[in-house]
Amino acid sequence: MSIDLVLGPRPEEPGPPISGPTHYTADVEQRLTVDAATIIARYPQPRSALLPLLHLVQSEDGYVTTAGIGFCAAQLDLTDAEVAAVATFYSMYRRTPTGDYLVGVCTNTLCAIMGGDAILDTLERELGIHAGDTTTDGAITLEHIECNAACDYAPVIMINWEFFDNQTPATARQLIDQIRTGQPPHPTRGTQLCPFRDTARTLAGLAPTHEEEV
Repeated sequence: MSIDLVLGPRPEEPGPPISGPTHYTADVEQRLTVDAATIIARYPQPRSALLPLLHLVQSEDGYVTTAGIGFCAAQLDLTDAEVAAVATFYSMYRRTPTGDYLVGVCTNTLCAIMGGDAILDTLERELGIHAGDTTTDGAITLEHIECNAACDYAPVIMINWEFFDNQTPATARQLIDQIRTGQPPHPTRGTQLCPFRDTARTLAGLAPTHEEEV
């Protein structure tokens, strides 16, 4: 008896290389530097600010780019390789352009048994894309998630890291319909849903850039 154990990233998960723009324009870099100084000042050691700084550059580009890696490295006196090693370790740091709404469907054991696989299949058909892809209008990126740490509310969908509990294929379609009509649904628990880049800025520990986003 033999077992074929396949290791490595999921088929739709981007590989380690970082892509995108290699440099920021002078005005963008100046603006990001001001925000970075605010973040770094919160920590006794500058390098401790790396995680929120990665969220900051993700809020600028919608994913972590080569420019973002270089910016973080320069701010913290690290090498690009040191920053990239962290950015590629955590799945919250995106390596490909991400839509305004990142829709993640848990397909781990319990969620799958409770209907997670059916929900993912439904959303792939509804959106006309596969997990790991983004709709042509840039509005929605669909992915499957191994675990949302919310098994008691299975099956669970996360949209921009906010929880939507006890989902079904029908309610999942309703969530997508609300996003498409410009009326983002309110999470089961947590704050009001906002676009992906604004979520990244919040995770960086900064206030929204526009008052209406609060």
